[in-house]
Amino acid sequence: MVDLTQHTIGWAGAGRMGYAMAERLLKAGCAVTVYNRTRAKAEPLTALGATVVDTPAMLTDCDIVFTMLAGPEDFVNIATGEDGILSVPGHKPKILIDCTTVSAEASSTVRAAGEMVGTKMLAAPVSGNAKCVKAGKLTIVASGPRSAYDEALPYLEALGSGVSYVGEGELSRIVKICHNVFLGVVTQSLAEVIVLAEKNGVPRHAFMDFMNKSVMGSVFSHYKTPAIVNLDMHVTFTPALLRKDMDLGLAAGRALGVPMPVAAATRELVQAMIGNGYGDVDFSALLLQEAKAAGMALEPENVSVTDGLAS
Repeated sequence: MVDLTQHTIGWAGAGRMGYAMAERLLKAGCAVTVYNRTRAKAEPLTALGATVVDTPAMLTDCDIVFTMLAGPEDFVNIATGEDGILSVPGHKPKILIDCTTVSAEASSTVRAAGEMVGTKMLAAPVSGNAKCVKAGKLTIVASGPRSAYDEALPYLEALGSGVSYVGEGELSRIVKICHNVFLGVVTQSLAEVIVLAEKNGVPRHAFMDFMNKSVMGSVFSHYKTPAIVNLDMHVTFTPALLRKDMDLGLAAGRALGVPMPVAAATRELVQAMIGNGYGDVDFSALLLQEAKAAGMALEPENVSVTDGLAS
């Protein structure tokens, strides 16, 4: 049994994902100090033993600090800005672990700032949403110094079901961007075949039951089944965030000379989804857009289906 009290943990960012991840570490027995720009969002974690602080600089005496933020600007500012995690002379975390999906450039900026003060950094973006975190199904891809990874591994493992180490530097960033490009492409492809089947008279719940039992079924198809069948479009990942990650992937493809025609077409469909008024719902609204393009108005089937996440 790993002792998760041997390091003190700092946590910056208590949004949907950050809150669920910090909560999971607290329930695993970790001593966690939390910073969030809107303090009230982090306060409920005190019921589990968290200490809530007013600035990211107040996390500097923690051994390991995690960040889970909105994007690259927030990450750079909270790490290196005034009152940032790396800003207090003579005080520094041993390891900084960023779980945000950001560009390799932003990550490199913070990594260099950490090296200047003696803090090792792991880039550790995650796959899954807050519901996956609660179910223990979150997965993590990490890159950075191997010694830091080995030391932080018990805490990374406490966050979910699997951790993959892919090497030094920013390699995990491109892995996560590739993952999210694939997420967009798979979601659009799934929307197309669902609409094709339904226009031929096949109920969505029956189609997804077959798909999930087939070799094409996946954790993703399972946990999106309630959204597909009953059109529950509460946000797990916004269309704007998907567009951002697809743009990052396509930019990497251009830089390296990798043709990405399917991803490029999907990116434009994501843009069209935002332009058609689906910006404040889940990215799985690609299904609604596809149906509309096929002359169909989908209705919730009101069928009880599983998301496959229950332990």
